[in-house]
Amino acid sequence: MKIFGIEHFGFTVPDMDEAVEFFETIFGAVTALETGKIEADGEYMKRRLGVPGNCRIENIKVLRVGNGSNLEIFQYSGDDGSVEPKRNSQPGGFHIAFQVDDAKAAADRLRAKGVDLLEGPTFVESGPMAGLTWLYLRAPWGLFLEIVSMDGPLGYARDGGPKLWSPLD
Repeated sequence: MKIFGIEHFGFTVPDMDEAVEFFETIFGAVTALETGKIEADGEYMKRRLGVPGNCRIENIKVLRVGNGSNLEIFQYSGDDGSVEPKRNSQPGGFHIAFQVDDAKAAADRLRAKGVDLLEGPTFVESGPMAGLTWLYLRAPWGLFLEIVSMDGPLGYARDGGPKLWSPLD
C-alpha cells in the first residue's frame, strides 16, 4: 500500500449551518461538495459507520480551507447529542490546527469576531518547537481548534530533524 497523505478529517457537528458559517467566516472555507440526506437502513449504519442503527446522516459537507486537508463535516439525526466533545487530555480528544501568517494578528481578528479563545498566543522560545506561535480556540459547538505561525524553521529542524509538511510547501 502506498500512502499519499491525509485526504480529510471527518467530524460530526450538532448544526451543519452553524459549522459551515463558522469555517467560512473565520477560516475562509469553501464548500466543495454536499451530499444531502443519505438513505441507508439501520444495519448499514451499524456495520459500515459504527453508529447506532437509529442514526441517520442528514448531510455531509466537505470544505476546503487554504492549502491543506479537507474537512468532512457530518450532521446526524437519531442521537441525542448530549455528550460534550472530548477534552484534549482524554483518549480520542483531538484538535485541528490551521497555519496562518501571523498568529498574533489572527488572534486579534478572532477576538474581534467574538471567537472563544483560550489564553495566548504563546511563542515557543526554545526546544524542538522553538519559533512556533500557537493559540487554542473553540468552535461554537466545543471542538478545539488551533492557529499556528512559524518564525522560520522550528528548533527540531535547525538540529537536522526531518522536514514536517506545511501548507506553504
